[in-house]
Amino acid sequence: MNKRTHVVLSEQLVKDIDAIVGSRQRSSFLTQAAERELMRLRQLKALKAAAGSWKDKDHPELKGGAAKWVTKLRSQDEKRFQKVTAR
Repeated sequence: MNKRTHVVLSEQLVKDIDAIVGSRQRSSFLTQAAERELMRLRQLKALKAAAGSWKDKDHPELKGGAAKWVTKLRSQDEKRFQKVTAR
């Protein structure tokens, strides 16, 4: 369900939006932009709430860095794959 609302925008902003998407797509564009911005703000809020929850002591496998850990995992997977395909 859609709800009409009154939003005040500068003339220049309306012209810029219309130049890109056209006046008949203005509502759709503004809806999508608002949804993206709400998602971004929710993500920021979640990140702030989670700040400090990651403890290095809980993840010793990452002591050498995430890239090193991922390389190790890939190497292990490659060895497993080679064993399976060698049969």
